[in-house]
Amino acid sequence: MKSLRILYHMGKADFLERTRRYSFLLALVFTLYVAYAVYRGQLAYRLDDYRGVYNSAWMGCEMALVVTSFLTLIGFYVVKNTIQRDQETRVGQILAATPMSKRFYTVAKMISNFSVLATMVLVLSLAALAMQLLRAESRHVDLFALLSPIVAFSLPALALTAALAVLFETIPGLRGGVGNVVYFFVWIALLMFGTSTLIANRPITTGDYFRDYNGISSITGQMQVIVRGMDPQYKGGSSLGAGTAAHATKTFLFTGLEWNQAMVLSRMMWLMIAGAVALLASLFFNRFDPARNWRLKIKKKPAAISEVVVSNESPARAISPGQLTPITRTGMGSHTRFVQLVVSELRLMLKGQRWWWYMVATGLFIACLASPVEASRGGVILAAWMWPVLLWSQMGAREARYSTQSLLFSSDHALARQLPAAWTAGVLVAALTGGGLGIRLMLAGNFEGLAAWATACLFIPTLALALGTWSGGSKAFEALYTVWWYIGPANHVSGVDFIGTSAANSRPGLYLLFTGVLLLAAYAGRRSKMAYA
Repeated sequence: MKSLRILYHMGKADFLERTRRYSFLLALVFTLYVAYAVYRGQLAYRLDDYRGVYNSAWMGCEMALVVTSFLTLIGFYVVKNTIQRDQETRVGQILAATPMSKRFYTVAKMISNFSVLATMVLVLSLAALAMQLLRAESRHVDLFALLSPIVAFSLPALALTAALAVLFETIPGLRGGVGNVVYFFVWIALLMFGTSTLIANRPITTGDYFRDYNGISSITGQMQVIVRGMDPQYKGGSSLGAGTAAHATKTFLFTGLEWNQAMVLSRMMWLMIAGAVALLASLFFNRFDPARNWRLKIKKKPAAISEVVVSNESPARAISPGQLTPITRTGMGSHTRFVQLVVSELRLMLKGQRWWWYMVATGLFIACLASPVEASRGGVILAAWMWPVLLWSQMGAREARYSTQSLLFSSDHALARQLPAAWTAGVLVAALTGGGLGIRLMLAGNFEGLAAWATACLFIPTLALALGTWSGGSKAFEALYTVWWYIGPANHVSGVDFIGTSAANSRPGLYLLFTGVLLLAAYAGRRSKMAYA
């Protein structure tokens, strides 16, 4: 009983601390925007040409699918910082001195993460009720039909998200930017694992309920039975995404889910999986003990005897006053100094990369150069410009990460030289890693493709610089770029394909405009931080 009380108060204290942060406010704003998008039909669920009448049952199921399909992705990046925060604020060292076990700590952090995500679900539940009344297609409110799918499907999925965030923070190789990228593909795998029934276009079975991570198959399976009974020509299609409601020209009446034993047990199973993941994290948790960290121990070379100065004078008399070299403000050599600054920024970006990183980058460069233009433009370049994502994510955030703002912002021409130098270094990384495609397009005389390639070289590091400058961290770019990369270039979706993987998807003028806007945003963000430094 005492342990449960401690667990409750730990989760409560952590939750209250998070709710006082601007990141939590931004998360709530995003949640309200999702609700507004659902209300406007900009984000909706449909079955080919059909959508449900906006009653309690349909709104509850649609909102549950929105939560489990989108907040399970965004929510991970919102809550993946709880252990890092304890480390930075030195709270972890205090907790490490207590008798609290590692399992107790990771479970408490999972509960804290879950409470933050559950707050978003509460907001969307209230929004679902408001949207039903505002839509006015059915004013009869059935709270069970409205809330049961949201609670049963959203909360277990978000509990697993909360547990995975703790697990990723405890594994050394996944607690940083690599984990932010890897989770996106884990999320994709979980969605595909749960929608295997829909992909195969067959009736749902008992085993399918237990594989249904986010509830899409469980909910859609019952809706498909109704639509097939109305329209024998229905082919079993369904989609959840932006603008899908505009294509739904027909409606059907959905009165609510028919719950069975397999559905209930499957949701309980995913809750137990979340708890098991939180316990698994305790095996990797180092309990804030630096001796358990995986890092290379370097022996310091002892100082030479000739470097030791022995003086019979008192310390006050032995120390001579230092002199600072005055800054010379001449116009001569400014171009050379800027080039040196770019080289320095490039060396900082590449610092710490192992030989195999350069081997992979070289292999991707050669693959882009040797492949046919279409294969290189639509395939190999995707890997080439995903490989250096952790280099770009440093841009604009390195100063905050290493607490060097006071040194950097007080230097001469910090805004006029350092920021352009960092941006130039990022552009050089893009041009070098994807240079094989640029050379291939130039040799083929494909100037349209070359323009799209050059624009992408400018756009990617500019996005990283703007997000890093304003957020002060690398997580925003790692998350947004990975999602954008997958939706746009990887799936060749026109409009969001910033690489221009085909002539039909190429929008160099649009992304050149975006680049200019992001550059101004980065400049304004750095200038505002220098004003308050």
